[in-house]
Amino acid sequence: MDDLLLDPTNPRLGRRIASKSLKQNEILEVMKDWSPEELAVSFIESGFWPQEALILVKETIYRKKGLVVVEGNRRLAALKLLKSAIDGQPISAKWKELAASSNLPKGFFSEIPYIEVENRAEVSAYLGFRHVTGIKEWKPAEKAEYIAKLIEEEGLTYDQVRKKIGSKVPAVRQHYIAYRLLLQMDQQEEIDMDFVEVKFSVLYLSLRTQGVQSYLGVDLQAEPAATKNPVKRANIGRLVNYATWLFGNEKTTPLFSDSRYVDEFGKILENDDAIEYLERTKSPRFDVARRKAGTAVDDVVTYVLAASDSIQLSLTEAHVFRKDPELNKAVRRLAQDSMQLVRVFPNILKEVISELSEDASAS
Repeated sequence: MDDLLLDPTNPRLGRRIASKSLKQNEILEVMKDWSPEELAVSFIESGFWPQEALILVKETIYRKKGLVVVEGNRRLAALKLLKSAIDGQPISAKWKELAASSNLPKGFFSEIPYIEVENRAEVSAYLGFRHVTGIKEWKPAEKAEYIAKLIEEEGLTYDQVRKKIGSKVPAVRQHYIAYRLLLQMDQQEEIDMDFVEVKFSVLYLSLRTQGVQSYLGVDLQAEPAATKNPVKRANIGRLVNYATWLFGNEKTTPLFSDSRYVDEFGKILENDDAIEYLERTKSPRFDVARRKAGTAVDDVVTYVLAASDSIQLSLTEAHVFRKDPELNKAVRRLAQDSMQLVRVFPNILKEVISELSEDASAS
């Protein structure tokens, strides 16, 4: 175990932490929050399964060559923390308890199953399938950073990345452009990246909307060489606006907190009146922007249709309980609210009154 090194460039560490100069104890400090004790319990109960062998590559870090784990870092961290606990240096009461309950066979920490590969490129397809499209998916930002590495460090095209990780070209392209946009935002002093980083998935989703693409001037069909800086210099002010509206900062709350409104946010940015309101207002409101863009009509239609559906259901048995006081009270309220709504549409009101008159005459 002592011969194996945690990967200082592991995408799960995050782009602000991952670095070839990162020391082993610094990596372990971050990874102790990744619930490695769950793996330690598995080690104690079942051992280290050979089919879950670590994947290693010989690399130079800290100016010396060593065996760096490129797949299985969380398992190695669990091993190191468990060994430390057994040696009398547990990092918490939980690890002390695990150490006390362990009865590991001799040589457990000195005989670790592993597979050594020539270089990272050899295993990049496996990592892609496993963590980008597979059963042990990384977070969206980690996926995007890995895709960016394949494109920028291995020189792969979108289609080549697609084949390597088992994804689709549009998804690969959107992940890469979203990551490059994140880096470009990080260059702007007015943008608080602490608020952006934790919502990378929202950034990713927003890029699929035509409104966001048009407002920022982002070309989602561009090749990698043309997307190093997705937003042109002339639109940097708009990039700052976009980040403030979508993510907020210490002084400003975002327009909305529910990611289900991302598509509607995109529609708002397709409307000139809504954009003018957002840009000139110090603390704009999402509901006002929706009204100006006309997107709120979808909700109103949904409410009216749902009310109509409920009335149709009640008609099947309402006549049976027509003398019930509570039902009479509910119907009166419905009638009052319905009349108020219909008065908003005078043409419909006239049509309904005419139809009712004709029905009465016929009967």
